[in-house]
Amino acid sequence: MAPVSARGPRLLLRRLREIMAEPGSAQTRLNKLVSVIASIMVAEVCSIYLRRAGNLLELFATEGLNPSAVHNTRLKQGEGLVGWVAETADAVNLSDAPSDPHFSYRPETGEDPYKSFLGVPIVRGGQVFGVLTVQNKTARQYAEEEVEALQTVAMVLAEVVAQGNLFDIAELDEPELRPDRPLAFHAEGLCEGVAVGRVVLHEPRVRVERMIADNPVIELKRLDDAIGGLRLSVDRMLDSSELDLTGEGREVIETYRLFTYDQGWLARMRDAINTGLTAEAAVERVQDDMRLRVNRLGDPLLRERAHDLDDLARRLLRHLTGDGEHEEELPPDAVLVARAMGPADLVDYRRGRILGLVLEEAASTSHVAIVARSMGVPLVGSAEGITDAARAGDPIAVDGEIGEVHLRPPSEIILAFEARRAMRAHRVARFARIRDLPAVTKDGVHIRLMMNAGLLFDMPQLHESGADGVGLFRTELQFMIGETMPRLADQTAFYKQVLDSAGEKPVVFRTLDLGGDKVLPYARWEREENPSLGWRAIRIALDRPALLRYQVRALLAAAAGGTLRLLLPLVSEVAEFNAARALIDREVERARLLSHPQPRQVLVGAMLEVPALAFMLPQIMRSADFVSIGSNDLFQFVFAVDRTNPRVARRYDPLNPAALTLIRQIVHSAAEASGELSLCGEMAGHPLDAMALIGLGLRTLSMQPSHIGPIKMMIRSMNAAEVSEFVVKLCGRTDHSLRTRLSAFAAERGIVLK
Repeated sequence: MAPVSARGPRLLLRRLREIMAEPGSAQTRLNKLVSVIASIMVAEVCSIYLRRAGNLLELFATEGLNPSAVHNTRLKQGEGLVGWVAETADAVNLSDAPSDPHFSYRPETGEDPYKSFLGVPIVRGGQVFGVLTVQNKTARQYAEEEVEALQTVAMVLAEVVAQGNLFDIAELDEPELRPDRPLAFHAEGLCEGVAVGRVVLHEPRVRVERMIADNPVIELKRLDDAIGGLRLSVDRMLDSSELDLTGEGREVIETYRLFTYDQGWLARMRDAINTGLTAEAAVERVQDDMRLRVNRLGDPLLRERAHDLDDLARRLLRHLTGDGEHEEELPPDAVLVARAMGPADLVDYRRGRILGLVLEEAASTSHVAIVARSMGVPLVGSAEGITDAARAGDPIAVDGEIGEVHLRPPSEIILAFEARRAMRAHRVARFARIRDLPAVTKDGVHIRLMMNAGLLFDMPQLHESGADGVGLFRTELQFMIGETMPRLADQTAFYKQVLDSAGEKPVVFRTLDLGGDKVLPYARWEREENPSLGWRAIRIALDRPALLRYQVRALLAAAAGGTLRLLLPLVSEVAEFNAARALIDREVERARLLSHPQPRQVLVGAMLEVPALAFMLPQIMRSADFVSIGSNDLFQFVFAVDRTNPRVARRYDPLNPAALTLIRQIVHSAAEASGELSLCGEMAGHPLDAMALIGLGLRTLSMQPSHIGPIKMMIRSMNAAEVSEFVVKLCGRTDHSLRTRLSAFAAERGIVLK
């Protein structure tokens, strides 16, 4: 068999284009296509298998096998060599196919004489549409050039099939491949609310209209020009003093700058053009190959690099299509859909009108989720595959409470979601009526309801929600959404604006809680095997004391004349807290010696997130002015569960007897030490969970501002003594979760949970 490089893969693509343009039935064109491929590749067999309903691979056309097998031979995914190619989404190249354990003999095909086998997947957008194969009687390994030529044809064939240019895709009888089918995603609700609108893709796929090149020299020049334009646009983003125009963080943009000079990436695209593809098709071909390799390896660092290269490829495609600088106006009913998004991206979009947000990669504690809750934008995360399925302008319905997303929904689904939205608006109106009423139980127990915040535009919600103050202000968000470390003057001005917005209400500033999933875009961080248990929060502050002192200096200046409340995150032992407090005291002394204005009072608290600190409550209460339970991390460590891992994140319930017993012991220890105790975390914002916490003796809860109305309504309908008696009894049980028992109790007592 002559090497295909000598025959020219461009000839394959040119003939493919001619066949596509010919009149005639789909079967006629497919028959011509396999005949041409076999001829040019000097193969004795060429076959196309396409997906059918039930994930079956049906022989649609062949040159060399028995013609009667067409539309009669079907293989399950994973069955035979063809099924293996579809399952792995990778090329299979064998010199002696019948001896391979994956080989499945089908007598009706008449493939007995053929030894060598090469099969490549027909892939588009991460979905396998089918398999393209060639076979020969001679036992030989196909050359790398031959494999690449067949992959190039398969890539073009996938685009042709998906766009319906070869035949009606409905003929495949595979609903999963139809681009206009309704889809439902049952994912993770990260921010409550209901949205019905139209899809806006955060980084929309650029539709490649022309796949086959007329002149490779021209295409190489177009690629070089686009790379030059891309580099200039990246440099302009980095030179800008504001957040970049497309909302990418500086770390990503810095990475883009390096990637635009990656000679390996550029060489692979140039090689693809030399096979006969257009510049746009070459970019897509290289990215598809890279995605498949990364998905097979499963390495998280490589996956991050893949996301960066995906974004870079989309930008490059825009430059190739002349759309590099275009910014589209958001429609009034925009629902953003994206694989992933940083907090700066969402802040940047706030200038438009966003009804909802759907992401493939986001957890409840990710910063984009925190920003979404601050903005009151319904958010659903872990909606795997939605970015490949969604098209700009598609109708979409989102429920951020239960994590339900309907893409291209039928009219009855839209009506149901509209009803949900109206019901939610009614609930919001009910909560607004009790905004200024105290959070007092029927038996006279007063509960302080504080709100969590992290950005300046959160602060108006302090008064709108009726919160008693800010129980947790996440200071790291200011550091994460900027391009550089905030200057001292900028930090001071920011913290002063926060305090001025709060007026007489207290604000608790948590010092920088960096590390883990919170990495500064302008800093270098070493990879850790288990970052949530690694170098983060107070551990960074003690190893880099200048960072903590720099922040405290700004906070002291901002709170001059008032009370400054600081909260140290992830304290594991009393000695650790004392060391950090000594650094704060040095800054207080420095301000005194320099005669700088300073607060009348500085209160320093410890965040109880590490179980070890629960056993040292009396001792920490002698050193700290207050303690705040961080329930998110505390229960992650108590149950040894990675809360960012969807396979285990929901395995354990905060209303487990062990969790409630631990909270009860913490409350008792704090009471014995006469210390001030509060809880901030996701469970504080859920009425049933909050009812249990109050029953265990907690009297200060901090939550997202949108949760304060429901929690206050629940409090005003409960009797604290009755709940306490019931919850304490439940702590001795061995149930997986006490949620059902607590719900039944609330229903019997008329406690409002919705």
